[in-house]
Amino acid sequence: MSDAPENGDAPKDAEPKDADPDREDAESGASDPIPKTLNPRKKHASDPPVDPGATLLYESGGSWWTVAIGPVLVAVILVLEIIGEGQIHWQVLLAFGAILTAFAVVQKIAARHHVSMHLTETTLRQGQETVEIADIVKIFPENNGTEPQDWQSAPALGELHGVPRRRKSVGVRLANGRLAQAWARDVDRLRTELTEAHLAVKMGLPPKGKT
Repeated sequence: MSDAPENGDAPKDAEPKDADPDREDAESGASDPIPKTLNPRKKHASDPPVDPGATLLYESGGSWWTVAIGPVLVAVILVLEIIGEGQIHWQVLLAFGAILTAFAVVQKIAARHHVSMHLTETTLRQGQETVEIADIVKIFPENNGTEPQDWQSAPALGELHGVPRRRKSVGVRLANGRLAQAWARDVDRLRTELTEAHLAVKMGLPPKGKT
């Protein structure tokens, strides 16, 4: 007998051709994932931003007066050396002052980048992350009990995982289900202004002013 397969029977070891990935993406309508810093309601980073409206609360994250610590310290040492009978170390003092000033400037820039916050009528910026207030579905009340709430262990908004030092937080839940902590030095004002802005957005009220 012949081992050849009957007519119309396909070989059992025949494998299907590889699927075209480009065709599969086109048919399934797959799209690029939404970045974490993109507002949950938005589908594309190119979507136009909302009108922020007026500023309700702003904290710069640091003060420029710290930059003056280096020059002031060098000036004090210089005065003491002038009054005294010893040699004045100009080069050492200038180098020391420059190092202190540069270090203070770097700290100030980093503070403005990571721990500054800006609340407007329609947006909340924490560090370099901006969330539209319309994307906040719940603002948790202050925890006055002894047991910690789930939002108190949630990651903070912004680039830092935890709430920055000398700041306190307000628990929020975003439209994508994310639980997070909004933060500020003046946390009582943040809670009040954020709650009122959130209510205005839910009622469909337009921003009253410009930043």
